Amino acid sequence: MLEEIRIRDLGAIDASALEIGPGLTVLTGETGAGKTMVVTSLGLLLGARADPTAVRSGARSALVEGRFTLPATGPAAERARGSGAELEDVGAGRSELLVARSVAAGGRSRAHVGGRAVPNGLLGELADDLVAVHGQSEQVLLRSPARQREVVDASAGEDVAQPMARYRTAFERHRAVRAELDEIRTRGRERAQEADLLRHGLERVERVDPQPGEDLALAQEAERLTHAEDLRLAAATARAALTGDDDAGGGESPGDAVGAVEVARRALEAVRAHDPALAALADRLAEVSVLVVEAGADAAAHLAELEADPARLAVVQERRAELAALVRAYGEDASAVLAWAREASRRLLELEGDDDRVGALEEEERALAEELETLAARLHDARAAAGERLAAAASAELEALAMAGARLEVRVERTERLSATGGDDVALLLAAHAGAEPRPLARGASGGELSRVMLALEVVLAEADPVETFVFDEVDSGVGGRAAVEIGRRLAALAERSQVLVVTHLPQVAAFADHHLLVEKGGDGSVVASGVRALEGEDRVAELARMLAGRGGSTSARAHAAELLEGARHR
Repeated sequence: MLEEIRIRDLGAIDASALEIGPGLTVLTGETGAGKTMVVTSLGLLLGARADPTAVRSGARSALVEGRFTLPATGPAAERARGSGAELEDVGAGRSELLVARSVAAGGRSRAHVGGRAVPNGLLGELADDLVAVHGQSEQVLLRSPARQREVVDASAGEDVAQPMARYRTAFERHRAVRAELDEIRTRGRERAQEADLLRHGLERVERVDPQPGEDLALAQEAERLTHAEDLRLAAATARAALTGDDDAGGGESPGDAVGAVEVARRALEAVRAHDPALAALADRLAEVSVLVVEAGADAAAHLAELEADPARLAVVQERRAELAALVRAYGEDASAVLAWAREASRRLLELEGDDDRVGALEEEERALAEELETLAARLHDARAAAGERLAAAASAELEALAMAGARLEVRVERTERLSATGGDDVALLLAAHAGAEPRPLARGASGGELSRVMLALEVVLAEADPVETFVFDEVDSGVGGRAAVEIGRRLAALAERSQVLVVTHLPQVAAFADHHLLVEKGGDGSVVASGVRALEGEDRVAELARMLAGRGGSTSARAHAAELLEGARHR
């Protein structure tokens, strides 16, 4: 339920705050006072597209903030928590959620839910479970066949939702199979060329037979073979320095590293009993001696392996050239080439199996087409039954809305072509009075009749798909007299189950309100900061009198206004 909405610098509104209670709340005011901006601001909170031209002249940005209470474990609350929003527990299994939307004069829009910045699209997702907004644009949509089908489906609830879900699953699979078949058939030459290229590449890889990491190992080997003489000289020099044993032979001597370390260690060993520091140094030199001996042995062993081998170098360079050619064509290194080969083999099997794949897809496509026909027939039966129920319920509502003898018909007819929504054409037809022939809403309903049809449908749909808050923007346009009274009465009845906010210019509707809010103009034509105020008692009578006669001071108008209020209370 919408508890409060605050608006700043939006359209004619400078700064306004609306506290909205349960039941029926009406919003009235003179033309240009900003009533429609209230609905616009609510639309912004619910994810509607932001229009930077709606920012108040001279302001840098507009801001709308809304406070909602909602079921703590409902889908809207879970969606909000999933985005990181914080909700406040208000008891009775409900939570409070704060939503804000700002629109910069330069065009940028920002949304916040529960203190967390979120994409604007999240507001639209929350709106599905929070508020249903209806205005002139909704009446226009009601003329479209697609919207009429949606109304029938919504009225049926699970009776249509379940067969629709099964149908759509089969329809999407059928569409995917048809798309794959079309691709194979229309791109036969391209797929054959792709297969030839893959075969050629796989033959090259198979002929070279690269191994994982082979290119790196060969690069290292080529480096050693290319600099073999320099490496031998360095290793021999290191061995001689460490052990005193050069290529010409010889033994240990005090001039080599091993001998020098040993002489130092022995000198310290002789006196270690007299000085702990020198004893520790002797132990360290013993470790050094071992390391030097091992290094000398490693140098000698590596020296034995270092041989100049021009023939091996030529083999290595040739192999590297083969691998480099593969790497340039199929990957960054030998491992990547092997990965490409695995994927290419899989793709080649797929392409070479086109004939078998076509046969399997054709068989699956035929089976799916038969299944779709069966599911479409079940969906048609469910939709037709829902249409009959909707027509009967809506016709009863129209009778209550001062359209005596009027009836709504729902025609659900099978078509030859199946679509994502089934194989039906759905049309709403209205017989505006007894004896009249039903005519399509798109052609046969006036603005006032369409307003009442929309309200009747909304009342019926509220039973199948309840929404906590309804917003109607001048749903009573084109209506007057007794019809206006009946619209007010029906809105009040709807408000017994849901919160209802109505922007209206009809006193007959406003008289039924539980709460009456007035949008006032300032002296300069703008809405003052405290421009929205609640009306009670004589103030409410004066506003209804203004709506009746154009001025609130008329004695006869005030008497009529008081009569409207009394009549609404009795009804």
